[in-house]
Amino acid sequence: MSADAPDVISTEMMRQVLSVPLLCDALDAAGYTRQSPRLPIVPVTLPGTTLIGRCRTTLWADMAHVDPRPYELELQAVDSCQPDDVLICAAAGSDRSGIWGELLTTASRNRGCVGVIVDGHVRDIGRMRAMNFPVFARGANPYDSRDRQRVIDLDVRVELDGIAFCPGDLVAADEDGVVVVPRAVEVEVVRAAWVKAHAENRVRDAIRGGMSAVRAFETFGVL
Repeated sequence: MSADAPDVISTEMMRQVLSVPLLCDALDAAGYTRQSPRLPIVPVTLPGTTLIGRCRTTLWADMAHVDPRPYELELQAVDSCQPDDVLICAAAGSDRSGIWGELLTTASRNRGCVGVIVDGHVRDIGRMRAMNFPVFARGANPYDSRDRQRVIDLDVRVELDGIAFCPGDLVAADEDGVVVVPRAVEVEVVRAAWVKAHAENRVRDAIRGGMSAVRAFETFGVL
């Protein structure tokens, strides 16, 4: 086994080496050409961070009535988190409220959750930033979710931009976007992305050393 492809690539190793573009390229090569939602989900707390972990899914809906059991399922989702989980909040881009904030961050982080991806809006951004908690969302909204939005299901297949995010799938997010890797191809995709990351380093060094871009691509076959 070459040094570029260790027998086991842990989640922590992925965070140090991989990126969303690298995983997208590896998915393309495996025939999975649409695994990154084309949505304006950006890092709102820690720009420059690469978030990688396992999907813990929640499905959200808008509401316009008094909720008799506010926060019930979202609290269950938070309390069920395991180490390396990433909370996926599938809220269809709704801007009715900030569905994620400081208290949910505190509780989920205590359970080992490493970040959250929200197809919607969040609040308490400064406080979450102070906790060094990676939050990816469409933007900020100061309204509380009570009687505006609620979790209607958890640990189910959800979709962001028509792309399936299933419980336990590998998910990554950085400044370039979000990508989900289906379990069926996870091992080969992660290994391919790892190898390409190291190949790109060699190409970069060659170009810095004076090699032309054309010659570098001819030599290494990587762009």
